[in-house]
Amino acid sequence: MGLLNVGTQALQANLIALQTIGNNIANVNTVGYSRQRVTMETVPGQYTGVGYIGKGVGVQDITRNYDEYLTRQSALANSQQSADITRSDYLKQLTDIFQGGTSGMGAAINDMLNSFSDVANTPTDLTARTVALTRVDEATRRMRTAAQSLDDLQVGLTSSLKEKVNSVNTLAQQIAGVNNQIANALGSGKTPNDLLDKRDQLIKDLSGYIQTSSIKAADGTVSVFIGGSQPLVMGDQASTISLGTNDFGDSTQNKLMVHRGAISITLDENTLGGGEISGMLRFQNNDLAEGRNLLGRLTTGITTSMNNQHKLGLDLDGQPGGNLFTPANVNNVLSAINNSSTSSAAAFQMDVADPSKLAASDYLITITTDAVSGSPAINITRTSDGQSVPVTDANGAQISPFLASSNQVVYFDGLKMDYSAASAPAAGDRFLIKPYSSSASNVAREFSTPRALAVASPVVGQMGTSNSGSLQLASLVANANPQTNVPVTITFDTTGPTPTYSFSGPGPFPGGTGPFTYTSGQDITSTDTPNSWTLKLQGVPNNGDTFKVSSISDPSLKIDPSLNGGNAIAMMNLRDAAMFDGASMGDGYAGLISQIGVRSQSAIYSAQVSTNIATNATKDVAGISGVNLDEEAAKLLQYQQAYQASAKMIQMAQTIMDTLFQTIAR
Repeated sequence: MGLLNVGTQALQANLIALQTIGNNIANVNTVGYSRQRVTMETVPGQYTGVGYIGKGVGVQDITRNYDEYLTRQSALANSQQSADITRSDYLKQLTDIFQGGTSGMGAAINDMLNSFSDVANTPTDLTARTVALTRVDEATRRMRTAAQSLDDLQVGLTSSLKEKVNSVNTLAQQIAGVNNQIANALGSGKTPNDLLDKRDQLIKDLSGYIQTSSIKAADGTVSVFIGGSQPLVMGDQASTISLGTNDFGDSTQNKLMVHRGAISITLDENTLGGGEISGMLRFQNNDLAEGRNLLGRLTTGITTSMNNQHKLGLDLDGQPGGNLFTPANVNNVLSAINNSSTSSAAAFQMDVADPSKLAASDYLITITTDAVSGSPAINITRTSDGQSVPVTDANGAQISPFLASSNQVVYFDGLKMDYSAASAPAAGDRFLIKPYSSSASNVAREFSTPRALAVASPVVGQMGTSNSGSLQLASLVANANPQTNVPVTITFDTTGPTPTYSFSGPGPFPGGTGPFTYTSGQDITSTDTPNSWTLKLQGVPNNGDTFKVSSISDPSLKIDPSLNGGNAIAMMNLRDAAMFDGASMGDGYAGLISQIGVRSQSAIYSAQVSTNIATNATKDVAGISGVNLDEEAAKLLQYQQAYQASAKMIQMAQTIMDTLFQTIAR
C-alpha cells in the first residue's frame, strides 16, 4: 500500500506539473501572462524501527515568475512613453497647420505687402488697387483657416480626452473588482496567479492613460493613486475622474478632477506624470495655447500696424483712410470663479498700444495687498514664462506698485490697460487676460471698393529751388491725419563746425525751433503735438539750403493727391519694420513656424528616448515573467518521463499486490 500511495501521489504531482507547463505554452502570446511553475515538497516520512520511510511527493504551491520592482518600472516607463508619443503626435498636427512655402500664410502676407508696390507706382490704377485688396483677402483667409484648424484640433482633442477619461474610470472599476476577487481567493491560503496577472495588466493599461503608484494591503488588495497622492482605487472601491475647466472657466484649458463621493479635487497638471491624458493636457494647455497666441499676435501685430498706417493716408477721393482690417479685439479678460462678488473683469479694459512690442502670451492678474499703503495692489504675470511684467505710464515711467484704488491707464508688452477703480478687486482676486484668443478667427477686410484704399500721403516735401548741396529725400512719413501745423520749412546752417537745421512755420514747436544738429540719414521729426510727420534726408546741405513739408491738399502746390503713392510705400515698408521679438513683419510667420518646430523636434526626441527606455524595461520583465518555449519543452519532457515513471511504479505496486494475494490464497 505504501508504494501504491507514493506512486499515486507522484502521478498526481507530475500531472499538475504537466498541466501547468501546458498552460504556460498555451499562454505564450497572452498579454500580461506570467510564467507559472510548480513547487513540489516531500511528504513527511513515517518513522519505523529502521528509520523514516518516505511517503512520496506533493505539490506545495503553483507560483508565478514575477518581479515587483521590474513590473513597476516597466509600467512607469510605458506611462512616460505614452505621454511623450501622444504629445509628439499632436505637435505634428500643429506643425501641419502652419505650412511653409507658397501655400503658407507667410507667402500670403509678403504677397500682400509687396502688392502695394504696384499701387505706389500707379496710384490711380484700379486694377492694381483691386489686386492689393485681393492679396489682403487671401492673407486674412489663411489666418482664419489656421484659426479654424486650431479650433478643430481643440475639439478633437477634447473629445479624445473624454474617451480616455471614460477608459480610466472603467479600468479603475475593474481593478476594484479584481481586488475583491483576490481578497476572497487569498482566504484559502493559495495565491490566485491568474487574478494577480489580470490586475497587473489592468494597472499597466491604466498607466498608459495616467501615471499611477500603488500600495499593497495586507489582504492582498492594491490601492492605486494618481496625481501624486490622490486615491483612484482603495481596496474594492473606485473613485471617478472627469474633465473640468481651469479656475477661470476657460474652455480651452482643461483640468483633471477626482471625485470621491461628494468630494471633488482638481489635480495639478504638473503632478500627473506620464500617460496619454497627461501628454494631451500638456499639449492643450501649453503647446496649443502657444500656437494660438503666436497666431493671434501675428494677426494683431500685422492688422493693427497696417490699420494705423492706412489711416494716415488719403483715398482716391481725397478722404482720410479708415481701417483696412477688422480691428483686433484684445479685450478678453476672465474672472476667477472664486473671486469676490464685488470685483469684475470689466475693471480692466484692454487695447493695443504698440504692435511692435506684443508678446505671445496670456497674462495673470493677481491682487495682493501693498505692504506700504495697505491698499490692494495689481500684479501682472506673463503665463508663457511666469515672469512678472513691468507696468509703465504713458511716458514710460515704471509704476510700482500698481494700486487698485484709483483709475489709471498703464502699459505693458505693447498693450494698454484702462483700469477703472469702480469695480475695484479685493486682495486674493485673480483675472486672466487672453488678448489673442480670437484675433485670427475674426480678421477680415473692412471695405470692398478699391477707391477706398488710402495710398496717398497727406504730406509732401519739396527741396528749395536754390539749394546747392547734395540733399536728397529718403523718406517722408505722416504720423497724423489730417496734418496740422504745416507748412514747415527746414533751413540748414553750415557756418559752424557741424551742419544744423531750424524749423519755421505756424508751430507750435514745444521742443523749440532749433538749431538742431543734422546727421545724414537720421530722422527729423516735427516737434508739434502730436508729431505730424517724420522726415529722413540724405546727403550734405550747403548753407541756406531748405526743405519744405506741406499738406498735399495745399492749393499753392498744384498737386493732384490721387497721383501720390507715399502711403502705399509706407505700407510696403512695414514688411521690414521690427515687429515680432525683433523680427520683421515679413519674417514674423517664419519665426512662428520656428517656435512650433522647436517644440515638435524636442517632443520627437523625448518620444524616442522614452520609447527606448520602455522597450528595455519590457524586455527585462519578459526575461523574468515571459514564457520561453524551448525551456517549457524541456520541462515538458522531464515531467512526462516522471509521469511515466510514476505510472510504472503504480503498475509494479499492483503486480506485487497481485502476487501477494495469490500467495495468500494458496
